[in-house]
Amino acid sequence: MLALRLTRAARPAVQLRRLLVAAASAGTGFLLLSCLGHALNHPEAAGAAALRLAWCAVPLAATVYLALAVARTDPGTRPRPGLSAVGLGPARLMAVSALTTALSCTLGSLLALLVFLHLRGDLTGMPFDGAAADVLAADRALPLPATLTLLALLPATATTVVALALRPRDPVPPPRTGRGFGRFGAYGGSPKKETFGTAGRFRGRAADPKAPAAAHPHPADGGAAGAMDADDNASAPPTATGPEAPAPAPAPDTGVQPPAGLPWGVALVTAGLAVQAYAGRSVPAPSLAVLVGWLLTATGLVLAAPGLTHLCGRLLQSTRPGALRLLAGRVLMAEAARIGRPLGVVCAVASAGYAMTALYGGGGPAPAFGPLSALGALVVAGSTLATLLTAAVEARQCRADTIAALLRLGAPAVVLRAAAALRAVALLALFGPLTLGIAALSALPLT
Repeated sequence: MLALRLTRAARPAVQLRRLLVAAASAGTGFLLLSCLGHALNHPEAAGAAALRLAWCAVPLAATVYLALAVARTDPGTRPRPGLSAVGLGPARLMAVSALTTALSCTLGSLLALLVFLHLRGDLTGMPFDGAAADVLAADRALPLPATLTLLALLPATATTVVALALRPRDPVPPPRTGRGFGRFGAYGGSPKKETFGTAGRFRGRAADPKAPAAAHPHPADGGAAGAMDADDNASAPPTATGPEAPAPAPAPDTGVQPPAGLPWGVALVTAGLAVQAYAGRSVPAPSLAVLVGWLLTATGLVLAAPGLTHLCGRLLQSTRPGALRLLAGRVLMAEAARIGRPLGVVCAVASAGYAMTALYGGGGPAPAFGPLSALGALVVAGSTLATLLTAAVEARQCRADTIAALLRLGAPAVVLRAAAALRAVALLALFGPLTLGIAALSALPLT
């Protein structure tokens, strides 16, 4: 009930993102049901039916990735102070996010079932003069267990992934250090060692707390005790002003650590292109080797994209940057992990789409694009682009306090918009040629 109330009371932008998840779920569910219809209409071609079902894993993964990104940016399930007192702790909010994702995906699956039954002619008669009868097995009865299993696959997967990704995690405790002894046997954690003469300075300061640090009372006999105090003062370091002087605080670490996946990503991209080039030596190219090469290249792009985004932000700040370039570069470096992964997925999908266009070309070894292939490409491309935009929204939400502080300090809003435009142009200038080059190299074995 709480998930339904939060879903109904959300803002229009949040509702739009949930509708995108439902639309992607509907497209993926329709593809799964089309595989079932093809298997029913061609029972002798079990291998082809299994291959169709395996290709549905790509839109399924893209839809689940979009659902996870939308769940992360949902403001209604974000932890706030005081919610734990009314029973809405991190675990409860995670459950609400998972239920909201399940509702969106279930809505899309039901829509896919209605469209599938309508095209089969089970609701209002056969539309389009029976053009889809062969693909959807209109003359055969649908098995109810298989239909429910395929329709429940996407909601169950998306709900499980969201629950695992947003589960509450215990804070990592700081590393324990050994207890040390401070001044005169007292417990303390300061690693600074006492110097010779500390006892004498402490005795003098305790006798006259209002006296300056350099002044020391002389004893009545004026002999050895005074000489001992003078020796103590001479042996003390010149920067110490007494036992109450605090140790200098360490400088804050303001540097942004670069992501660690760039070398592995470059290695995987190189290995994937090498596998595809080796597969292109035989005509026709073996499909398994080409598929392995695509998977390696796509994984390498996803791993290398955060490091490339961090590098792009660092390049923006080079050669005497102004305020605009400095702001844009620092934001790119800080948000490299959050924006880089969806950007790498978009680049991988774009390069694979270019290669698939070469594969499905008129003179290629495969037939031309069909309606189901076009639907699958639309689901994958739309889901990845929507995930990238959702990641940008999440990054802006995380920078809301910083943006508000800049506006309070008098920074014009035009500068912030110009910095956002500069970041977009810099990323496009870096990832555009990279995607085109990898796509051209991936398409060479298929042409």
